[in-house]
Amino acid sequence: MPSTWEQVVVDAEDPARLARWWAEALGYVIVHEEPDEIEIRRTPDTLPGLLFTPVPEAKTVKNRLHIDLRPDDQEAEVERLVDMGARPVDIGQHDVSWVVLADPEGNEFCVLSSKRA
Repeated sequence: MPSTWEQVVVDAEDPARLARWWAEALGYVIVHEEPDEIEIRRTPDTLPGLLFTPVPEAKTVKNRLHIDLRPDDQEAEVERLVDMGARPVDIGQHDVSWVVLADPEGNEFCVLSSKRA
């Protein structure tokens, strides 16, 4: 039997702050919180989750793994996320259909264009 994808672990300088930012961005809820970790999920029983853990150092290089978001309205979602504290970043993507943003601690993620039926 294959493994179950439980969570993605995110290193953070301020895990509680970053977890709350991502919970708001994704419409997730906090399902577990301790001083050294905080986990968010879509619902308490829905996997996978995002688990935020503390690290002493700031992020310094491009992520090797990132999240892609697919909203109904890319432009409106980018505006909402930027208003929440995300910022546009250039990772050498050039002319593409997605927008690369960074969360408040600099973790890159992509906002894809909407799927058209």
